[in-house]
Amino acid sequence: MEWLFDPTIWAGLLTLVVLEIVLGIDNLIFIAILADKLPPHQRDKARLIGLSLAMVMRLGLMTIVSWLVTLTEPLFSVGTQSFSGRDLILLGGGLFLLFKATTELHERLEGITHAHTGPKVYAGFGVVVAQIVVLDAVFSLDAVITAVGMVDELGVMMAAVIISIGVMILASKALTRFVNAHPTVVVLCLSFLLMIGLSLVAEGLGFHIPKGYLYAAIGFSILIEALNQFARRNFLKNEARVPLRERTADRVLSLMGSRNRMDPVNEAPNAQVVEEETFAAEERNMVSGVLMLADRSIRSIMTPRSEMSWVNLEDSVEEIVRQLQDSPHSLMPVCRGQLDEVVGIGRTKDLMADLLLRGRIDECGEGSPMRQAIILPDTVGVLKAMDTLKRSHGQLLLVTDEYGIVQGLLSPVDILEAIAGEFPDEDEQLAIQTRAPGEWEVDGAADLRLLEQVLETDGLVSDDADYTSLAGFLLARFGRFPEVGQSVELDGLRYEILAVEERRILKVSIRRIAMVSPHEAQSHENVKEN
Repeated sequence: MEWLFDPTIWAGLLTLVVLEIVLGIDNLIFIAILADKLPPHQRDKARLIGLSLAMVMRLGLMTIVSWLVTLTEPLFSVGTQSFSGRDLILLGGGLFLLFKATTELHERLEGITHAHTGPKVYAGFGVVVAQIVVLDAVFSLDAVITAVGMVDELGVMMAAVIISIGVMILASKALTRFVNAHPTVVVLCLSFLLMIGLSLVAEGLGFHIPKGYLYAAIGFSILIEALNQFARRNFLKNEARVPLRERTADRVLSLMGSRNRMDPVNEAPNAQVVEEETFAAEERNMVSGVLMLADRSIRSIMTPRSEMSWVNLEDSVEEIVRQLQDSPHSLMPVCRGQLDEVVGIGRTKDLMADLLLRGRIDECGEGSPMRQAIILPDTVGVLKAMDTLKRSHGQLLLVTDEYGIVQGLLSPVDILEAIAGEFPDEDEQLAIQTRAPGEWEVDGAADLRLLEQVLETDGLVSDDADYTSLAGFLLARFGRFPEVGQSVELDGLRYEILAVEERRILKVSIRRIAMVSPHEAQSHENVKEN
């Protein structure tokens, strides 16, 4: 009984239990498939009988094989190498494990899956149990040979088999879920089979490999796999912090070939790479706009207050008529004195007709050309605003803050621009204009998400920021109101202020600058010093 106090025995027992469980998973899965042919009330009974028969089968085979490996008398010789019954058993078992592990690894690495298909037909209980017995005999061979190759004591082998079968009986469903969720564990155990099979072949050919070497290699591999599992769990935990919608958008865009221009690309110096893109940049931008639309705030897509056109009832009739004639908009807010005193929303042609026929705009009454304004708070989501637009019968929506001050207006065109880009009116210019390759002139009110797509960067939009325009982004970076000519460099882009008006940034020049590696920067510094 001195072997009970040998630490290598306990290490072998623990490792063998794990291997027996993994090797028994296939047996367990096939037993579950066969048991699924029975009525529901008989399945658990068949599963219990199947695993019990597997244990009895393995114990019986283990006893026979353990006795056979004691036959050390030479049976024949090949040259200087003599072979006994033990050598033949070890050699055959090693080759079997090598074949078994190689085929299993091939199927798993090639992605070959076994699915049970076909109509649901209940079979007889005796027929199913007979099939389980045959399967037990087949699936027990690799487990028995593995046990013989790992440990020398029959008691340790039997204890490992009993423990592993007991664990599978108590936690069959949980074990199946674990193996399916961690395929790398199965691959690792199959690699152990390769190592054990190789050691058996070496033993059969007369080369003894100490079991301690096998235990050390297996233990080290298990430690590395445990670290990998912890790292993967932490990665999934950190990835789960990113909203599911954003993760889905990133996956879809990566499949479409979207790539950040600032990402490093390894290219040969003189290689000519011809990249055929399945989707154009405009298509990727539209898909991105659709996927990210629900995450945007209404403030980021509305027409801001500073760009709104509205009719002031306190102006003269001539001024209003001139304004309506010059305006490209078909709908306009009508206010009294200031924008926050909204009277209603009117069609341009109806307002013109009222002015020409009556000499004034009728604010109320049956013949009034105005509709009641629909007002939404700026905290409303884009999807709810879209639903309100659908029910507004072509009317504009006014957006206000918590104090009731008008912040902007929302129209169906604003929704379309959030998806497909800018559609400037007759009196407008594009907010983002390309001046040269890698150089743009941008309005301060330009939308940051649209600008990200044009610049092919992802460093402009922040979830916790309260700004949605380029001007707000730059004000946050400068920390104060900038002057004309001031600039800032961020993520390989240089932002220079071109024009300001009162407390607004009107125009900004954006230019892509060359990314200098630390090695090149050090070289430049050395040149300057010399």
